[in-house]
Amino acid sequence: MERGSLLNRRYRIVEILGQGGMAAVYRAIDENLGLEVAVKENLFTTDEYARQFRLEATILANLRHPNLPRVSDHFVIEQQGQYLIMDYIEGEDLRQRLDRLGPLPEQEVIIIGVAICDAMMYMHSRKPMVLHRDIKPGNVRITPHGHIYLVDFGLAKIVQGREATSTGARAMTPGYSPPEQYGTARTDHRSDIYSLGATLYSALSDQLPEDGLARAMDQASLTPVRQYNPRVSKRFAGVIERCLEVRPDNRYQSAEELQRDMLDSRSTTRRKAPIELLLAPPPTSLNQDVPEEDIDIDAEAEEDRTSAEHELEDAGAPLPVSIFEEDDQDKPVPRRRKKRRVGLWLLLSLLLVLTGLAVASFYYPNLPKQALTWLGISPTATPVQATPTDVVIAALPSPSRTQITDTPEFATATLSPTPSPSATRTPKPTVTKTPSPTPTLIGGGASQILFASDRTGIPEIFIMNVDGTGLKQLTFIAEGACQPDWSPDGQRFVFISPCPRDQVSYPGSSLFIMNSDGRDMVPLPNVPGRGDYDPAWSPSGTWIAFTSLRNAGVPRIFLMSLDDYSVISLVDENNKTNSQPAWSPDGKQLAYVGSDKRIWVMNVGEGERRGLTIGGADFESGEPAWSPDGSIVIFYRKKINDPTGANWLMAAAFTTSGSLPVEIPNATLLSTANFSPDGFWLVFKSWVDGNHDIYIMRSNGVDKQVLVSDLAYDFDPVWRPYLSQP
Repeated sequence: MERGSLLNRRYRIVEILGQGGMAAVYRAIDENLGLEVAVKENLFTTDEYARQFRLEATILANLRHPNLPRVSDHFVIEQQGQYLIMDYIEGEDLRQRLDRLGPLPEQEVIIIGVAICDAMMYMHSRKPMVLHRDIKPGNVRITPHGHIYLVDFGLAKIVQGREATSTGARAMTPGYSPPEQYGTARTDHRSDIYSLGATLYSALSDQLPEDGLARAMDQASLTPVRQYNPRVSKRFAGVIERCLEVRPDNRYQSAEELQRDMLDSRSTTRRKAPIELLLAPPPTSLNQDVPEEDIDIDAEAEEDRTSAEHELEDAGAPLPVSIFEEDDQDKPVPRRRKKRRVGLWLLLSLLLVLTGLAVASFYYPNLPKQALTWLGISPTATPVQATPTDVVIAALPSPSRTQITDTPEFATATLSPTPSPSATRTPKPTVTKTPSPTPTLIGGGASQILFASDRTGIPEIFIMNVDGTGLKQLTFIAEGACQPDWSPDGQRFVFISPCPRDQVSYPGSSLFIMNSDGRDMVPLPNVPGRGDYDPAWSPSGTWIAFTSLRNAGVPRIFLMSLDDYSVISLVDENNKTNSQPAWSPDGKQLAYVGSDKRIWVMNVGEGERRGLTIGGADFESGEPAWSPDGSIVIFYRKKINDPTGANWLMAAAFTTSGSLPVEIPNATLLSTANFSPDGFWLVFKSWVDGNHDIYIMRSNGVDKQVLVSDLAYDFDPVWRPYLSQP
């Protein structure tokens, strides 16, 4: 197809991205939505290739994972061809990265392996199982933000139990395909494990492993990866070489097992830290030169240090632990490279930062420093953490909580990373670091999210990792469960039941506490025939604030002591309604929704309150939530009697003098938003795509990502806090 041509009256072709034996891929603009997309065109019109192409469309259209592209359209144009429309994944593939940098550091290769394993675990757990069958460096994409994708399902296969399988063409990629893929032998999930092992082998060595079929016929043997790159640890080399076993029974039997061993292969120091699943992004231009004076790292000394570390590690000796939390990153094997100019990068980055600060000062002159930090435009990257205190309330004993111990079954979730700059090698004993942005880890805390979903027929509470993986159902209550809220130590959560659906109030519901693994459910005292809902666990861990209908059916906010389960009424507005309590991080104040549909803040134990938002007949506000440093309260605002039900997310700086709320960009058609523990991300429910799904985005409105996108009604998300020992 020619540049500028319009496909199917919708997709404007921009350029060709690549062409193989079976298909061509183009970058295009979806003129209906204004988005960049990738267009895959079937170049063959035979029945077999047409069937294979339809199969690929079917497979991808049903996959939803952060490390896999999504299909948005598939159509046939008579006398022209078949077309697949999918996400355009900007960046470079792993093959290009190897051509640019040579053998990659072990830590970077582990990050790639863990990310692809996540995608494989998802595909292999589908019913029916999905196999990729063509994992290789060219099919691993790295975006400008360092995110990793597994692409190109042209050889994919659906495993349908013991019946005949639906497959694409019988094809292979020498060096990356397992022996069983060459002939008529049955391929299974262990075939993908072989191909991933071969891909990681190439990433470590910049060499192709010996062909699997030749090794199966004793015509070749696998060269140990450490022979090409002696800086690879023996542990990780063993993991890679086990993937490349000729017999499937000798390989890893699951992607989960492989991922665990990759994580365990890390050095003692790194093993203590969570894995980061972003890489240093590719440069804007791959042909920039580096002046001699910008080369500033003694590579020879670094190589000696790393080699010595591996010698100790391989001998089983304890490694010396640095006083710094972050290890120095592994450096690539020396290789002749074009030099790169760093100075221009740094100058442009500085100019962008200064411009951002100037814009922020212009548009938000009255916001405090903490608010500017929250908006993502302050150079300060560490939010101020409030220290929770016990609230002193007359006539109630000072509670001392007896903890319900819990050992979570969930491993610490994979985190988005703070990439270290990739080093560029020259023949000299020096290396130049390629500058790259340093994003914060996604959310902080335990990097897991609780939410309610009706995917089983009635709302139940689920937990998942912040990237959408690791989904697990925690409640199994016939009457339903929803509105979860974490204890401050992240070991337990409070919720309500019955919960027939997502609604404003819940007559007849009660509060329950459960361990984070779904065990030891404990009911809290209630008033039969009324309803308790909107639970909010205090930062001190000693109180639960909630809305209740126990006062003549009028929604009012109460506090329950977790020491003796005593209950007191908290807000008095002349017996008017109030609901949706939200604790400030220091535990001294509660934000809530008053009878006038405004956001109010009261001092707990004193009764003094003041309005945070201005009232009015046209708008209502709800669902307040505090930033971790206590400087910001977010809430939704919507127009009363608006048939679209459109909600906007607003932010108000919490100051004694008050402030004018600011609308958060890219935040409409949503509800139940709350902050991540580090204050730089939001999680919320949105129906912007027509379905009620769970999303995250940065607290300044960028990097919006959907975590679950199925036909179920998903709601009430809440980010797990920093874990403490039970």
